[in-house]
Amino acid sequence: MDKPTTILVIDDEPDNFDVIDTLLMKEEYQLNYASSGSKALERIHMIEPDLILLDVMMPEMDGIELCKIIKTDPQWRYIPIIMVTALTAKEDLSTCLAAGADDFVSKPVNKIELQARIRSMLRLKYQHDQLKALIQLREDMVNMIVHDLRNPLTNIMLCTDILRLPNFPPAEHQPKLEQIQGNVKQLQSMIDSLLFMAKLESGKMRLNLTEVDLHHLCSGVLADFRLLAEQHRIQLIGDLPQPGQKFTMDGALFRRVLDNLLANAIKFSPVNSQVILKADFTTSEAIKIQVIDSGIGVNEKMRTAIFEKYEIGAFIKGLSQTGLGLAFCKQVVDAHGGSLQVEENFPKGAIFIIQLRNHLVSSSTSREYL
Repeated sequence: MDKPTTILVIDDEPDNFDVIDTLLMKEEYQLNYASSGSKALERIHMIEPDLILLDVMMPEMDGIELCKIIKTDPQWRYIPIIMVTALTAKEDLSTCLAAGADDFVSKPVNKIELQARIRSMLRLKYQHDQLKALIQLREDMVNMIVHDLRNPLTNIMLCTDILRLPNFPPAEHQPKLEQIQGNVKQLQSMIDSLLFMAKLESGKMRLNLTEVDLHHLCSGVLADFRLLAEQHRIQLIGDLPQPGQKFTMDGALFRRVLDNLLANAIKFSPVNSQVILKADFTTSEAIKIQVIDSGIGVNEKMRTAIFEKYEIGAFIKGLSQTGLGLAFCKQVVDAHGGSLQVEENFPKGAIFIIQLRNHLVSSSTSREYL
């Protein structure tokens, strides 16, 4: 549930708060009251208001001084402050603005004017909060990607150092070379996903649509993941249509979608369990592909959010989780006009389901996705 919009009213006269409360009665604001500058500073830390209505004329600490204190604090400087004043001289209003006030209303307070100025300031606050959240998301994303790129690079460097040892027998080279190759593929996949996201969001993504043999596509994915599944002691099962049944799609992109879904299923599944890749034509013009596992599953609250960028769902210690894989899959499926969702696999695990209709052109072509 969203946090209600909170307004802190600072005035030494309780009757003035009652006036504000009456004027804003029909608005869905949560009003808080502070009768002095010192109490206001305490309340700010407690309630973290979205906006402040501040009376200029107060004993001990007047509104001008309190406004300066709030606006010099990095934590609170972006809270909009509307000064409530009986002053009308331009010099006095200029003093309010110089102290850091964002706007002002004159006494006696007019209902329509007050509501309009509050809405205007709250729009600015909302835009600032959105920008702040975006910057934080970018920082988190950069840190996440740097962390996840470092792991395979460290592995590659370690393997190459071992291969260079003079007493390292040639017979033992092959597993290390395969490990290097696997880590290089992991890095390439991360980079490709980032590039795809950037192109799609800029409107420059193009789908290379061709007729793809569904059996051949899925068989290739299963073959590539056999070794990984064996290493995790997981049985990999394919339930596929007969060869020769074709579907129009961007084969290269869709291959990466299946790679991501299967890699995730293996990554989050316990040992001695099964991962199933099931694909079939539900009609002559529609397909359904399922990746079924017995892992930790996806709770109901996360079944939509998990497809957002940089959303990792449940954090698993020791596993690489960039939050890009499922977002990439969703973008590709959406670009094909299909749907991607996740359901519970009773009694434990998850089922990722792709559904597509073959309404795209059947000949080889290229289409820009905007």
